[in-house]
Amino acid sequence: MATINEISKHTGSEGGHAKNVANFEKLISVCIGYGAPYNPAKASLKLTGLNTLLTSAQTAMTNYKDKFNAYSIAVDEREILFAPGTFSKFITRLLNALESSAVTEQKVVDAKSITRKLTGKKAKPKAKKTLNSSTTAPATETLTVAEPLEISSSQMSYDNRLDNFAKLVNLLSTETGYNPNEADLKLTGLNTLLASMKAKNTAVINAITALSNARINRNKILYLDATSVFNTQSDAKKYVKSVFGATSPEYKLISKIKFTKLA
Repeated sequence: MATINEISKHTGSEGGHAKNVANFEKLISVCIGYGAPYNPAKASLKLTGLNTLLTSAQTAMTNYKDKFNAYSIAVDEREILFAPGTFSKFITRLLNALESSAVTEQKVVDAKSITRKLTGKKAKPKAKKTLNSSTTAPATETLTVAEPLEISSSQMSYDNRLDNFAKLVNLLSTETGYNPNEADLKLTGLNTLLASMKAKNTAVINAITALSNARINRNKILYLDATSVFNTQSDAKKYVKSVFGATSPEYKLISKIKFTKLA
Protein backbone atom coordinates (compact mmCIF):
# COMPACT_ATOMS: atom_id res chain seq x y z
CA MET A 1 0.00 0.00 0.00
CA ALA A 2 1.04 3.59 -0.45
CA THR A 3 3.09 5.08 2.36
CA ILE A 4 1.23 6.81 5.18
CA ASN A 5 3.00 10.10 4.53
CA GLU A 6 2.13 10.08 0.84
CA ILE A 7 -1.50 9.13 1.46
CA SER A 8 -1.76 11.84 4.09
CA LYS A 9 -0.39 14.41 1.65
CA HIS A 10 -2.72 13.23 -1.06
CA THR A 11 -5.96 13.00 0.94
CA GLY A 12 -5.17 15.95 3.18
CA SER A 13 -4.54 18.55 0.47
CA GLU A 14 -5.90 17.06 -2.76
CA GLY A 15 -9.38 18.27 -1.86
CA GLY A 16 -7.95 21.77 -1.50
CA HIS A 17 -6.33 21.66 -4.93
CA ALA A 18 -9.56 20.40 -6.49
CA LYS A 19 -11.52 23.12 -4.70
CA ASN A 20 -9.21 25.78 -6.12
CA VAL A 21 -9.71 24.47 -9.66
CA ALA A 22 -13.48 24.25 -9.17
CA ASN A 23 -13.54 27.80 -7.83
CA PHE A 24 -11.51 29.01 -10.80
CA GLU A 25 -14.22 27.61 -13.06
CA LYS A 26 -16.80 29.51 -11.00
CA LEU A 27 -14.73 32.68 -11.37
CA ILE A 28 -14.74 32.29 -15.16
CA SER A 29 -18.51 31.85 -15.09
CA VAL A 30 -18.85 35.08 -13.11
CA CYS A 31 -16.60 36.90 -15.58
CA ILE A 32 -18.71 35.67 -18.47
CA GLY A 33 -21.77 36.93 -16.62
CA TYR A 34 -20.40 40.46 -16.57
CA GLY A 35 -20.89 40.61 -20.33
CA ALA A 36 -19.31 43.38 -22.42
CA PRO A 37 -18.02 45.43 -19.43
CA TYR A 38 -15.54 42.61 -18.70
CA ASN A 39 -12.97 43.50 -21.35
CA PRO A 40 -9.41 43.29 -19.95
CA ALA A 41 -6.43 44.22 -22.10
CA LYS A 42 -4.21 41.56 -20.51
CA ALA A 43 -4.36 38.35 -22.57
CA SER A 44 -4.27 36.04 -19.56
CA LEU A 45 -7.39 37.73 -18.13
CA LYS A 46 -9.44 37.51 -21.30
CA LEU A 47 -12.03 34.72 -21.33
CA THR A 48 -9.98 32.74 -23.84
CA GLY A 49 -6.91 32.97 -21.61
CA LEU A 50 -8.89 32.01 -18.50
CA ASN A 51 -10.41 28.96 -20.19
CA THR A 52 -7.04 27.85 -21.53
CA LEU A 53 -5.59 28.04 -18.02
CA LEU A 54 -8.57 26.14 -16.61
CA THR A 55 -7.99 23.34 -19.11
CA SER A 56 -4.30 23.20 -18.17
CA ALA A 57 -5.18 23.06 -14.47
CA GLN A 58 -7.72 20.28 -14.97
CA THR A 59 -5.25 18.30 -17.08
CA ALA A 60 -2.54 18.71 -14.43
CA MET A 61 -4.94 17.52 -11.73
CA THR A 62 -5.96 14.47 -13.76
CA ASN A 63 -2.33 13.66 -14.53
CA TYR A 64 -1.39 13.86 -10.85
CA LYS A 65 -4.27 11.57 -9.85
CA ASP A 66 -3.29 9.07 -12.54
CA LYS A 67 0.33 9.10 -11.38
CA PHE A 68 -0.72 8.73 -7.75
CA ASN A 69 -2.91 5.74 -8.61
CA ALA A 70 -0.06 4.17 -10.59
CA TYR A 71 2.26 4.76 -7.63
CA SER A 72 -0.23 3.14 -5.23
CA ILE A 73 -0.58 0.08 -7.47
CA ALA A 74 3.21 -0.28 -7.78
CA VAL A 75 3.62 -0.02 -4.01
CA ASP A 76 0.87 -2.58 -3.40
CA GLU A 77 2.39 -5.05 -5.87
CA ARG A 78 5.81 -4.70 -4.28
CA GLU A 79 4.34 -5.08 -0.80
CA ILE A 80 2.61 -8.32 -1.80
CA LEU A 81 5.90 -9.75 -3.05
CA PHE A 82 7.90 -8.46 -0.07
CA ALA A 83 5.17 -9.11 2.55
CA PRO A 84 7.11 -9.78 5.78
CA GLY A 85 5.00 -12.77 6.85
CA THR A 86 5.01 -14.55 3.50
CA PHE A 87 8.60 -13.68 2.64
CA SER A 88 9.87 -14.69 6.09
CA LYS A 89 8.15 -18.08 5.80
CA PHE A 90 9.75 -18.58 2.41
CA ILE A 91 13.19 -17.70 3.78
CA THR A 92 12.64 -20.18 6.63
CA ARG A 93 11.80 -22.90 4.09
CA LEU A 94 14.90 -21.96 2.15
CA LEU A 95 17.10 -22.19 5.23
CA ASN A 96 15.59 -25.54 6.21
CA ALA A 97 16.29 -26.84 2.70
CA LEU A 98 19.88 -25.69 3.00
CA GLU A 99 20.35 -27.29 6.43
CA SER A 100 19.03 -30.60 5.09
CA SER A 101 21.39 -30.49 2.10
CA ALA A 102 24.92 -31.83 1.78
CA VAL A 103 26.60 -28.52 2.54
CA THR A 104 29.29 -27.38 4.95
CA GLU A 105 28.38 -26.13 8.41
CA GLN A 106 30.08 -22.80 7.65
CA LYS A 107 27.82 -22.33 4.64
CA VAL A 108 24.79 -22.74 6.89
CA VAL A 109 26.24 -20.27 9.39
CA ASP A 110 26.82 -17.72 6.63
CA ALA A 111 23.31 -18.23 5.28
CA LYS A 112 21.76 -17.78 8.73
CA SER A 113 23.58 -14.48 9.11
CA ILE A 114 21.96 -13.24 5.91
CA THR A 115 18.51 -14.67 6.63
CA ARG A 116 18.38 -12.90 9.99
CA LYS A 117 18.69 -9.61 8.12
CA LEU A 118 16.01 -10.70 5.67
CA THR A 119 13.49 -11.67 8.33
CA GLY A 120 14.38 -9.03 10.91
CA LYS A 121 15.06 -11.60 13.61
CA LYS A 122 17.57 -11.05 16.36
CA ALA A 123 20.63 -13.14 16.77
CA LYS A 124 21.01 -15.11 19.99
CA PRO A 125 22.67 -13.07 22.77
CA LYS A 126 26.38 -13.68 23.14
CA ALA A 127 28.00 -13.91 26.53
CA LYS A 128 30.35 -11.04 27.20
CA LYS A 129 32.74 -10.86 30.12
CA THR A 130 32.77 -7.60 31.99
CA LEU A 131 33.38 -6.28 35.47
CA ASN A 132 30.32 -5.78 37.63
CA SER A 133 30.82 -2.06 38.17
CA SER A 134 28.06 -1.93 40.78
CA THR A 135 29.97 -4.20 43.16
CA THR A 136 33.47 -4.72 44.42
CA ALA A 137 33.74 -8.08 42.72
CA PRO A 138 37.30 -9.06 41.79
CA ALA A 139 38.37 -8.87 38.16
CA THR A 140 38.05 -12.64 37.78
CA GLU A 141 34.28 -12.53 38.37
CA THR A 142 32.11 -11.79 35.36
CA LEU A 143 28.50 -11.13 34.41
CA THR A 144 26.78 -12.18 31.20
CA VAL A 145 25.69 -9.16 29.16
CA ALA A 146 23.70 -9.31 25.92
CA GLU A 147 25.28 -7.67 22.88
CA PRO A 148 23.19 -5.01 21.14
CA LEU A 149 21.48 -7.21 18.56
CA GLU A 150 18.47 -5.28 17.30
CA ILE A 151 18.22 -5.24 13.52
CA SER A 152 17.78 -1.62 12.46
CA SER A 153 14.54 -0.69 10.70
CA SER A 154 16.58 0.44 7.71
CA GLN A 155 17.91 -3.11 7.41
CA MET A 156 14.38 -4.15 6.57
CA SER A 157 14.06 -1.55 3.82
CA TYR A 158 13.30 -2.84 0.36
CA ASP A 159 16.74 -1.99 -1.01
CA ASN A 160 18.45 -3.81 1.85
CA ARG A 161 16.20 -6.83 1.57
CA LEU A 162 16.93 -6.98 -2.14
CA ASP A 163 20.65 -6.70 -1.52
CA ASN A 164 20.63 -9.37 1.18
CA PHE A 165 18.46 -11.74 -0.85
CA ALA A 166 20.86 -11.34 -3.78
CA LYS A 167 23.73 -12.18 -1.41
CA LEU A 168 21.88 -15.27 -0.23
CA VAL A 169 21.20 -16.46 -3.78
CA ASN A 170 24.83 -15.86 -4.68
CA LEU A 171 25.96 -17.80 -1.61
CA LEU A 172 23.77 -20.76 -2.54
CA SER A 173 24.99 -20.69 -6.13
CA THR A 174 28.51 -21.46 -4.90
CA GLU A 175 27.37 -24.57 -3.04
CA THR A 176 27.00 -27.64 -5.27
CA GLY A 177 25.45 -29.56 -2.40
CA TYR A 178 22.40 -27.29 -2.44
CA ASN A 179 19.98 -28.85 -4.92
CA PRO A 180 16.45 -29.16 -3.48
CA ASN A 181 13.63 -30.82 -5.41
CA GLU A 182 11.17 -27.97 -4.85
CA ALA A 183 11.10 -25.74 -7.94
CA ASP A 184 10.72 -22.46 -6.05
CA LEU A 185 13.72 -23.30 -3.86
CA LYS A 186 16.01 -24.26 -6.72
CA LEU A 187 18.51 -21.66 -7.92
CA THR A 188 16.45 -21.08 -11.07
CA GLY A 189 13.38 -20.34 -8.96
CA LEU A 190 15.35 -18.11 -6.60
CA ASN A 191 16.82 -16.10 -9.47
CA THR A 192 13.34 -15.70 -10.97
CA LEU A 193 12.05 -14.39 -7.64
CA LEU A 194 15.05 -12.07 -7.29
CA ALA A 195 14.44 -10.65 -10.78
CA SER A 196 10.77 -10.09 -9.95
CA MET A 197 11.66 -8.34 -6.70
CA LYS A 198 14.08 -6.06 -8.51
CA ALA A 199 11.45 -5.25 -11.15
CA LYS A 200 8.78 -4.43 -8.54
CA ASN A 201 11.19 -2.24 -6.59
CA THR A 202 12.27 -0.41 -9.75
CA ALA A 203 8.62 0.10 -10.69
CA VAL A 204 8.02 1.90 -7.40
CA ILE A 205 11.12 4.06 -7.86
CA ASN A 206 9.95 5.05 -11.35
CA ALA A 207 6.41 5.68 -10.10
CA ILE A 208 7.74 7.98 -7.38
CA THR A 209 9.66 9.97 -9.99
CA ALA A 210 6.59 10.27 -12.22
CA LEU A 211 4.42 11.29 -9.26
CA SER A 212 6.94 13.89 -8.13
CA ASN A 213 7.11 15.41 -11.61
CA ALA A 214 3.31 15.48 -11.84
CA ARG A 215 3.14 17.25 -8.48
CA ILE A 216 5.73 19.81 -9.57
CA ASN A 217 3.80 20.51 -12.79
CA ARG A 218 0.49 20.81 -10.93
CA ASN A 219 1.93 23.19 -8.37
CA LYS A 220 3.47 25.38 -11.08
CA ILE A 221 0.17 25.68 -12.94
CA LEU A 222 -1.95 26.20 -9.82
CA TYR A 223 0.37 28.34 -7.66
CA LEU A 224 3.95 29.01 -8.69
CA ASP A 225 4.02 30.31 -12.26
CA ALA A 226 3.48 34.02 -12.85
CA THR A 227 0.37 33.05 -14.82
CA SER A 228 -0.77 30.41 -12.29
CA VAL A 229 -4.40 29.92 -11.32
CA PHE A 230 -3.74 31.57 -7.97
CA ASN A 231 -2.09 34.65 -9.45
CA THR A 232 -4.56 34.94 -12.32
CA GLN A 233 -7.62 34.83 -10.09
CA SER A 234 -6.10 37.59 -7.98
CA ASP A 235 -5.45 39.71 -11.08
CA ALA A 236 -8.97 39.08 -12.35
CA LYS A 237 -10.44 40.28 -9.07
CA LYS A 238 -8.30 43.42 -9.20
CA TYR A 239 -9.47 44.12 -12.73
CA VAL A 240 -13.13 43.70 -11.75
CA LYS A 241 -12.59 46.03 -8.80
CA SER A 242 -11.09 48.64 -11.15
CA VAL A 243 -14.05 48.39 -13.53
CA PHE A 244 -16.99 48.20 -11.14
CA GLY A 245 -15.58 49.60 -7.88
CA ALA A 246 -14.68 48.05 -4.52
CA THR A 247 -18.22 48.36 -3.11
CA SER A 248 -20.03 47.19 -6.23
CA PRO A 249 -22.16 44.03 -6.20
CA GLU A 250 -20.15 42.85 -9.22
CA TYR A 251 -16.91 42.92 -7.24
CA LYS A 252 -18.51 41.42 -4.15
CA LEU A 253 -19.71 38.53 -6.29
CA ILE A 254 -16.22 37.62 -7.50
CA SER A 255 -14.43 38.47 -4.26
CA LYS A 256 -16.46 35.80 -2.44
CA ILE A 257 -14.77 33.08 -4.49
CA LYS A 258 -11.93 31.97 -2.24
CA PHE A 259 -8.62 30.40 -3.19
CA THR A 260 -5.97 28.86 -0.94
CA LYS A 261 -2.30 28.77 -1.90
CA LEU A 262 -1.14 25.23 -1.15
CA ALA A 263 2.37 25.35 -2.61
